Amino acid sequence: MNPLRLGIDIDGTVTSPSSLLPHINKRFGQAFKLDDITDYSLTASFPMLDPKEFGIWFKEAEPEIYRTSPAHDYAQEILNKWNRLHELYYISARGLEVKDVTFGWFREQGIPYRHIELTGTHRKIEAAIKHEVDVFFEDKHDNAVDIHEEVGIPVLLFDAPYNRLPAPPGVVRVRDWREADRWIQTEFGT
Repeated sequence: MNPLRLGIDIDGTVTSPSSLLPHINKRFGQAFKLDDITDYSLTASFPMLDPKEFGIWFKEAEPEIYRTSPAHDYAQEILNKWNRLHELYYISARGLEVKDVTFGWFREQGIPYRHIELTGTHRKIEAAIKHEVDVFFEDKHDNAVDIHEEVGIPVLLFDAPYNRLPAPPGVVRVRDWREADRWIQTEFGT
């Protein structure tokens, strides 16, 4: 079998979905937990945070947040395995201003990469088409649904409290990278 081309989101997929919380809690004097994030928009989940103030803070804190983000459960193990079998295309909504931090994080975590594309937007459909990915890995519900419907490929949606809306067949919910690996093995025999 030919290697698969795997399109992989970074934040909340390769990194832990709770990566932002220690930073938010410290800056805003809160004690939020992952289960408190019920909407992808953090200011919708935490209405006590002023959206403008939060946006200004986030842009300043973004490099440090990304530099210190823990990897998602089993990400290093499975992505190293897949790197020997498949082509990994990381496609992220991060902007180019955090390119060095992003590449540095991958090196420090021991997570392999050949291609990392920072789109600066949550719309990843064009990148998925350009790189002819066979499967996409995402944590943002509407991205997962849009990529599945517009590109016509399966999308594995990494479960989090903020993405638990119903999804169409073809968007498969997984808890971690080992579960994603089992799905890939079952569907593609790799």
